[in-house]
Amino acid sequence: MLAKVLSSAVFGIDAYTVEVEVDIAAGLPAFSTVGLPDVAIRESKDRVKAAIKNCGYEFPSRRITVNLAPADIRKEGAAFDLPIAVGILAATELVRRDKLGAFFILGELSLNGDVKPIRGTLPVSVAARDSGLRGLIIPEGNAKEAAVVKGVEVLAVKNLFEVVDFLNGDREIQPTAVDLQELFSEEVSYPVDFNEVKGQEHVKRCLEVAAAGGHNVIMIGPPGSGKTMLARRVPTILI
Repeated sequence: MLAKVLSSAVFGIDAYTVEVEVDIAAGLPAFSTVGLPDVAIRESKDRVKAAIKNCGYEFPSRRITVNLAPADIRKEGAAFDLPIAVGILAATELVRRDKLGAFFILGELSLNGDVKPIRGTLPVSVAARDSGLRGLIIPEGNAKEAAVVKGVEVLAVKNLFEVVDFLNGDREIQPTAVDLQELFSEEVSYPVDFNEVKGQEHVKRCLEVAAAGGHNVIMIGPPGSGKTMLARRVPTILI
């Protein structure tokens, strides 16, 4: 039994499509993940298994192989918990497959099946639009961020139940909408300013040149050296 779920990952500032392939075969119970996963992804098998069982679905006692394609790019983070769980349920025919090719699915799973927020949903939303997909299914906490991108449906979910019911046609989820003008008006007040930075003249000069010329900047340094503090104040010299 084989199922494929579309997901996405961020490489630099851009997102790319990741095909989460789940194969369930006869044999001794085992769960392996391939495709250059990091530690968080390899540990997802325990979260996924607990979430599926605690939601009342049957977890197959067979050999499960999960492939994250393309296999030559390293994958990081816990955002693949949800697509892996959906892939397992689709491979065991507990989830219909007709909508799986229309959405990016991302989310970290709690042991009780709740879906936790993740990082990088804005570039993922852009990638979904550029790929011609209908939209993406993501945690409720990331919905407004992703909905900034127009042309895709952003479906916010709270738990695994909602995802399964939606894919099976038993639930309707209204796409999240964001009023950009209202959002920008709320962000008019910015509590920090570039002129508050004391010292670090060479870094400030670099940021001023980058802001004036529209250049990219990479800031490298130990924790506490001021990278985040400086980055937060860069927008105040872009006006």
